[in-house]
Amino acid sequence: MADLTGKVALITGAGQGIGQGVALAMAAAGASVVVTGRTFAKVEATAAMVRERGGTALALPCNVKAAGDLETVVARAVSELGGIDVLVNNAQEVPLGTLEQVTDEAFMAGFESGPLATLRLMKLVKPHMVARGGGTIFNFASSAGIRWDMSGYGAYGAVKQAIRALTRAAAAEWGGQGIRVLTIAPHAESPGLKGWIEHNPEEAQAFFRTIPLGRVGSLEGDIGGALVALCMPELAYLTGATIPLDGGQANFD
Repeated sequence: MADLTGKVALITGAGQGIGQGVALAMAAAGASVVVTGRTFAKVEATAAMVRERGGTALALPCNVKAAGDLETVVARAVSELGGIDVLVNNAQEVPLGTLEQVTDEAFMAGFESGPLATLRLMKLVKPHMVARGGGTIFNFASSAGIRWDMSGYGAYGAVKQAIRALTRAAAAEWGGQGIRVLTIAPHAESPGLKGWIEHNPEEAQAFFRTIPLGRVGSLEGDIGGALVALCMPELAYLTGATIPLDGGQANFD
């Protein structure tokens, strides 16, 4: 069994969807989890689920576009739980639409909540991970960034591809200090995916036919469980990679 006992994991966007699934999986493996999100009631509900299962959770409000919020959650994670061993950069506002449809404001929101927040949090947690002998950082990308037809996905793909570049840089620069950095590109039963299916039923049907395993991943089991496994010593030589948790759909080669 994977064991994260004694570890502390900070997860953004943990009030629902993938963030919540990852929090539940890491707590089940023994980690204390710091769950953050813009809507405190949602992250507190996630924390309550963790506590009901016997785990330890600290719920904190956080808008990842606000540098001060990021500083606060890192400081409180360290002061109240002792440090940070795992960072999951999951929160992201999605700028969807054609290039003519996406406004400057929407694109900047995608950039600020995605690559900028990712960079800020990585730099904030780094000294605390070094103090504990290393750590694991997960950044989130999307197969939208490598679609053969980028129509309607250019702005979203751009911010997600920027995150992949940051992952590679952090893995290269911080590997000697025991910090591994990985990009995860998931398909999961999240509210965002369900909403996309409802608004794009024909495209969704065609999309699902391209998944070799024939299903969308479960939040806690397929996505959260995989991230737990990636924290284990057996995978300590893996860093800098983009790992698609998508049933074999995307080709990141």
